[in-house]
Amino acid sequence: MVGIIGIALIFVMVFGGYLAAGGKMGIILKSLPFEFTMIGGAAAGAFVISNDVPAIKHTLKDVGKVFKGPKWTHGDYKELLCLLFELIRQARQNAVALEEHIENPEESVIFSRYPKILADKEAIELICDTLRSASMNYDDPHQVEEVLEKRMEANLHHALHSSHAMQAIADGLPALGIVAAVLGVIKTMGSIDQPPEILGKMIGGALVGTFLGVFLAYGLMAPFSSKVKTVVEDDAHFYQLIREVLVANLYNHSVNICIEVGRQNTPGHCRPSYSELEEALKEVKKAAA
Repeated sequence: MVGIIGIALIFVMVFGGYLAAGGKMGIILKSLPFEFTMIGGAAAGAFVISNDVPAIKHTLKDVGKVFKGPKWTHGDYKELLCLLFELIRQARQNAVALEEHIENPEESVIFSRYPKILADKEAIELICDTLRSASMNYDDPHQVEEVLEKRMEANLHHALHSSHAMQAIADGLPALGIVAAVLGVIKTMGSIDQPPEILGKMIGGALVGTFLGVFLAYGLMAPFSSKVKTVVEDDAHFYQLIREVLVANLYNHSVNICIEVGRQNTPGHCRPSYSELEEALKEVKKAAA
């Protein structure tokens, strides 16, 4: 909703100000389809050239993040802490029984209580792989911590590709607008024998190309890129929390300390209060009893 409001505000302020200053929409509307075809088509072609098919699909899918916002909410972080609490407690009580859960999370009674997390492949693989590492008796927890850090850096780099792709298009749009404007000027020069009022309209139409390139770049594509980057980085905290809790477990801290480490590392706007989390963990204990 916020994204839609932002787009509406951009259009209202730009074109509303233009009309309030006495501008006429006729020339813009007449030239817009042709200029947009040139600029938009060239931008789309450049995007296809510079990306492979998976990257194109990834970028188009990530456009929705501008309007949906972050995937993980306050409730999801609380559920994640509860899930990790159950798994770590199970590992401390009966490591053999834990293997059934981490080897087949889709059939696990514990994981099934948290369907949204279970549906996220990366979160489940991160949890299961790290717990499996712990069961292999790693002598140095720093090893696992380093592996997790590199893994999440790689995942974040991949997730940010769509933002970089959008920013690349935003950087190129003003130049493509100039290309369209130059073509409009060339067309105008071919009609130099026409009366001034006709030439004026033709030059105005050519300048629509420059306007459209800059408007699309800084009014839409660059903000889209920035928003996608913000959402991706915000969602990355969810996986960072998994790392913090499970690494604390590798250092053999108590279960409650491991979960508190996770709670403290949760982003402020999603962090459950201590008492709120305590109540949730009490419910988990009751359900497991």
